Amino acid sequence: MLPGFYEASRVVIRMLLLLLTRWQVKGKENVPSQGPLLIVANHIGSADPVLICAGISRKVAFMAKEELFRSKFFGLFIRSFGAFPVHRGRIDRKAFNQANQLLAEGKALLMFPEGRRSHNLQLQTALLGSALVASRSRALILPVGISGSEKIQGVTWWLSSRPRITVNIGRPFSLPPVHSRLTREELTELTDSIMTHIAELLSPEYRGDYVGQGN
Repeated sequence: MLPGFYEASRVVIRMLLLLLTRWQVKGKENVPSQGPLLIVANHIGSADPVLICAGISRKVAFMAKEELFRSKFFGLFIRSFGAFPVHRGRIDRKAFNQANQLLAEGKALLMFPEGRRSHNLQLQTALLGSALVASRSRALILPVGISGSEKIQGVTWWLSSRPRITVNIGRPFSLPPVHSRLTREELTELTDSIMTHIAELLSPEYRGDYVGQGN
C-alpha cells in the first residue's frame, strides 16, 4: 500500500464530489470512532465503495471482484485504497479469512451483502457472506443506504447536471450471540435482518426484494 495514498485520495474525491455532484452524507454521528466495524450497504453503482470511503471518517477496507486486480496498475491503485480481491460465484476462504482478520484487528470493513451491483437499482436477495463474517467476528454492523450513485457512469457523466447522491448511515447494531455452528436457515434469517436495516435507509423504490421492510 502506498503511504498516505488513502488519506490524500479521500481528500481529492471529496472535493470532486462537492464540485461535480450534490453529495450528501447523513448520519455521520452514527459511525463508531474505534473498534471492529462491519459496514454493509446496497450496491447500485461502481462508485459506491469510493462514496462510502469518502463519507466515513474511519479508514475502510473492502472486498472487490478479483477481475479488477488483473491489471497491475489498477490493482495497485485499488489495493492502496483499501481493496482486496474476492472470487465471486464460490466460497473464497482466503477473502473471508482476510475479512475476519481485519475485524479482529479492530478495523472497519465494507461488504455489499448482495455480492454484485443491482442493475435495476433495487435490493436483490442477499448472499450469506456478510452474516457469516458478522456472526464469526461479533463486530458491530453499520448499515448504509446509497441512492443516486447509478448516475456516476461512463466518462461524460459529469458534463450533465450535478446528480444528487445520498449516503445514509444508520445506527450500528449487533447480531444475536451464536453458540454453535449456524445452519443455512439461521444464516438466511441473519442476512434478512442485515438487509432489513439497509432497507430502512432507502426510499421504497430502492427496496426491491425487501420492499416490505423499512418505514
